[in-house]
Amino acid sequence: MKIICIGRNYRDHAAELGNDAPEEPIIFLKPTTACLYPGQPIKLKPFLGDIHHEVELVVMVDSYAKDVPERMALGLVASFTLGLDLTARTLQNELKAKGLPWEKSKAFDGSAVLGEVELPMTASTDLQRLSIELKKNGALVQQGRTSDMLFTVAQQIAYVSRFITLEPGDLFFTGTPAGVGPIAEGDVLEGFLNGQRVLNVTVAKG
Repeated sequence: MKIICIGRNYRDHAAELGNDAPEEPIIFLKPTTACLYPGQPIKLKPFLGDIHHEVELVVMVDSYAKDVPERMALGLVASFTLGLDLTARTLQNELKAKGLPWEKSKAFDGSAVLGEVELPMTASTDLQRLSIELKKNGALVQQGRTSDMLFTVAQQIAYVSRFITLEPGDLFFTGTPAGVGPIAEGDVLEGFLNGQRVLNVTVAKG
């Protein structure tokens, strides 16, 4: 299993961090130890600095695949949910300023939070017509629509498969809309897809 993440896939999120919109998908990976499963709290580690929430549509593929044509890419998707791509923002900014890779700020343990509800991919599912919301302590902090993605899920799968062979169980974190921000001990984060709560996680001290 691999955790494949796509960066800056919403124009408004790229803008809020002062970045240009990319011309092709930006790929980075998280290890399997980054997975935080339903029922497990987010544990803050002081040495990581500020941790920001980034809510994202997450899709799981169920086949081995290489060089997948875009028109066939969605046939690999078995299910979908929401996830949180947690980012150590202070650390990321420091690494970027030094021109260094920023995996440490994205790949730390527990940084890939998975939703508690896994929805099946069906013939009628349109992954580009979903609304995404994240509430922190009951207040709406992130909101977007998958139709605003710069690169569709099919485009992401096809593009990644040119470079990396896909395997059953691989997860795609498909990018976050604007509104990212810090989390703190005691916060409760809830993610909604088309109004249905599919993610619920609390924040604890590490």
